[in-house]
Amino acid sequence: MDHAIALSLSEEDQRKGKAIDTGHHLDEDEQLARALQENTGHDLDEDEQLARALQESMNDGPPRQEIPIEDVHSESAPASGLPSNIFPTSGLRVCAGCKSPIGRGRFLSCMDSVWHPECFRCYACDRPISEYEFAVHENHAYHRPCYKECFHPKCDVCSSFIPTNKNGLIEYQAHPFWMQKYCPSHENDGTPRCCSCERMEPKDSQYITLDDGRRLCLECLHTAIMETNECQPLYIDIQEFYEGMNMKVEQQVPLLLVERQALNEAMEAEKSVHHLPETRGLCLSEEQIVRTILKRPIIGPGNRIIDMITGPHKLIRRCEVTAILILYGLPRLLTGSILAHEMMHAFLRLKGYRTLSPEVEEGICQVLAHLWLESEITSGSGSMAATSDASSSSSSTSSSSKKGAKTEFEKRLGEFFKYQIETDSSVAYGDGFRAGMRAVERYGLRSTLDHIKMTGSFPY
Repeated sequence: MDHAIALSLSEEDQRKGKAIDTGHHLDEDEQLARALQENTGHDLDEDEQLARALQESMNDGPPRQEIPIEDVHSESAPASGLPSNIFPTSGLRVCAGCKSPIGRGRFLSCMDSVWHPECFRCYACDRPISEYEFAVHENHAYHRPCYKECFHPKCDVCSSFIPTNKNGLIEYQAHPFWMQKYCPSHENDGTPRCCSCERMEPKDSQYITLDDGRRLCLECLHTAIMETNECQPLYIDIQEFYEGMNMKVEQQVPLLLVERQALNEAMEAEKSVHHLPETRGLCLSEEQIVRTILKRPIIGPGNRIIDMITGPHKLIRRCEVTAILILYGLPRLLTGSILAHEMMHAFLRLKGYRTLSPEVEEGICQVLAHLWLESEITSGSGSMAATSDASSSSSSTSSSSKKGAKTEFEKRLGEFFKYQIETDSSVAYGDGFRAGMRAVERYGLRSTLDHIKMTGSFPY
């Protein structure tokens, strides 16, 4: 190419009357040097510009190397040769950044375009990319650190970049509903989880610690029910929910909010109950003394619950059900779903249903809990029939008995509790619910209950 350029320049000089000694035989290097020296003061046509750009570009060092997204974290060497498509076959080169001609001087060939060095900029920080390696995302160039800041996932618990595993791949855990991403190490390092929504405690937040060691996030605390009187308006809501489905429970069954220890003791005193590994509600049939929460506790130093006041409550057997116990400190929608579940246990016993298998009894109770949650989420507010006397017995600072539209988080929380019921993997609670829901959707609730009463099983 150098030889061809020199011959072209020599012929042009002869046409313009320049005195070039053609009688001497010059080698290729001498011809090129003389041609370039004698044409310094004259305008260069496009071929000459191309030749000079070629010479300058070859002295500018290696071109930029585009790093695929999946290789951003690898250490790869810069490219050593110029791509064959950096020079257009005709016309002036135009910068893809400022849309101006490149002209003479240095230029970059990246992403199938040419650029002024100062025009090839990071899409995130808008500073020029001077490194030989960069990342591309959706046809935008990034500095490698900027790409990592923008797209490398961060842990929602410790806020650090989630580390790569031994194979160089990003590996993290994620909650199946909330999609909270976190480092795998947090599964075993004692990071607390909310006992209601199951989300892990972020480092920039401090969960409430209940007296039994459970942790409660601040969003769930907002509607948490903390003592027995505070729960009575919700109890009335659920009684009216049952009555609206022609399933009224005439007997006055006491509802008590209790601590975990009292709940476990009451469960042991019952002769036969089905329960989850962590029981949060019970429908009792035996006479016993239960300690219930009489006064709403307060939050003390270190975000710990203090000043819990409890008192004994003697259960008297006036019917097949002596009381319903619910674990304190849970948000309104979770407390309500547990209460709707236990109310169904009471309904089955009080209406003379035969002894049912765990799958059928727990399954239909979960169906009622799911139906109540659905009605709450759909309506956006609970029943408005709670009396002012019942409302006045609750704490004025509690939001568990407040009426009106729910917050977006509370609606999302209700969806999570439905999700928990729907995806339960246990035979009694999970398989039982799914069999019961299929029957209710096909035959209706009343026909399903009639079939259970006659046969002890779900209709198919």
